[in-house]
Formats: sequence, C-alpha cells, structure tokens
Amino acid sequence: MAKKRRDVGKGIRAILANIEQETEENQESLVKELAGNIAMIPVDFIEVNPYQPRTEFNEEALQALSQSIKVHGLIQPITLRRLEKDKYQLISGERRFRASKRAGLKEVPAYVRLANDQEMIEMALVENIQREDLNAIEVAITYQRLIEECKLTHESLSERVGKSRANVTNYLRLLKLPPDVQQAIRKRMISMGHARALAGVDDIAFQLSLLRQIINEKLSVRAVEKMISDYGAKSGKKPSAKAKLPVEYEDVRKRLAEHLGAKAQIKLGKEGKGQIVIPFLSTDDLNRLLDIIEE
Repeated sequence: MAKKRRDVGKGIRAILANIEQETEENQESLVKELAGNIAMIPVDFIEVNPYQPRTEFNEEALQALSQSIKVHGLIQPITLRRLEKDKYQLISGERRFRASKRAGLKEVPAYVRLANDQEMIEMALVENIQREDLNAIEVAITYQRLIEECKLTHESLSERVGKSRANVTNYLRLLKLPPDVQQAIRKRMISMGHARALAGVDDIAFQLSLLRQIINEKLSVRAVEKMISDYGAKSGKKPSAKAKLPVEYEDVRKRLAEHLGAKAQIKLGKEGKGQIVIPFLSTDDLNRLLDIIEE
C-alpha cells in the first residue's frame, strides 16, 4: 500500500514540475487532478501557514500523535498550497505536520492545491474550523476573520461552515465578552452554554461575579440563567415580551429570528398594533440585516 502511494506521489510531482507550462485553459482540470490525488512532499519544502487559526498545541497530544506516526505513518494527508517549484505552504494540518517532523519523517502525504491568497485564507479557516478541536473563542475569531478577510456575509459564512446564522451570531457575541470570560472559555473552564448566558448580561461587574461562581460552585447553565433572570427582576427591568406573546405571534418572532440570525422582539399594543424590534451588534451586523431585508 505504501509503495502504491509513493508511486502516485511521483506522478503528481511530475505534474507539479511541469505546472509552469500549463495554459490557463488547462488550470481547471489541473486543479481537479491535484485535489483528487496525494503527493509525497519533502518536509523541507513546506512552510507553516501564517493564516492558521490555531495558535496553541497541546504538548502531550502532539507527542502522542508523533509516536503514532512513527509506528503507522501519517494516515491523513495534510493540505498544501504550491507557491513555486519546491516550495509549499500549509493550508491545513499543522498539528499533523509538526508531529510528522518530530517523528523524523522526511516527506509527508499531501493534497496540493492552487489558490490565490484570499482563497487560501478561506480554505484554511473553513477546513480547520471543521476538522480541528477549536475552543469556542477560536471558532468565534475564525468566524470574524472569514467575515473581515474573505468579505463574507453572515449568510454566506453560515453556508460555508454548515451552521445556522443564529449559531454564527452566538459565536461572534463571545468576542464582546470581557477578557477574563474569554480566557475561561479558551481554557474550557465554562461551557458554550454558560458563555451564551453571560453574553446576555450588560453589567460587566455582574458578569465577572457570575463567572467566579460558575467556576467555584460548578453551576449548571440552567442555574446561571435563573440567576440572570432573578437579577433582571431585582434591577427593575420589565419582564420579557417574549413570555407574554400569543402562540401565533411567538411563532412569527421565532421565524424572524431564525431568518435574520438575530434576536427579534414583537411588542403588541392595542387594537392589533405593535412593533418589531431587531437589535444589531455593530455597523457590519446592521449592514448584514439590511442585506437580508432588501433581498
């Protein structure tokens, strides 16, 4: 099996060596051929991808993977972008690449792609967010980078990563949390459910107090939500309009929220009159909402 892969790798290297001679008309078929085959690429030809969203690697897990690679070889190929002859850049698979180098491999199996910088960024971020065990803050940062660097709307981003717009919005809200809360999320001291609950609190002092209680007392998400609700009642905030809505109006509110990827409120007045309230998180978020409404 190893010999067969190596022979295929040699064939792909021959294609790569002659790539400069390919015409623009042949690029599409060339990309398809490269994407569907595995090449064996020397590790000395590969440089780390500067757009890699993961910045921390667990040392014990890395060492364990390295030992496994020494015994079984690298089973899952990494993905590379060809820069020029004998020079490649990682798109995804940095942990596997690091472990392979540590295991003493001289070459690694790889999928080779042709991409400009923006396409490379998008491929790297989307592939890593699907395959890597990123914490919630890393996911949120990756979503934000896809929006800013790849000019994606929330709608197109949700399609790229296979998540709902509401899911994308929930992650992006984490970036507005205080640094102490974000650090707790990074270290997995609190869950995504805890984080979503804390993101709905406007009072930073109360947020940090709750954070300490969650960690010290190991509070459940439901317990935290109740504490937040009780705090809102004591501080004189009006009860949520959501709880008072008739069933048919609540159904409309839910469909609005799902379609817009944002919180939506329906406030009923007398004689069937009322208001629809849609909050936004930033100017970019407002523009996103306007794009959806205009469509």
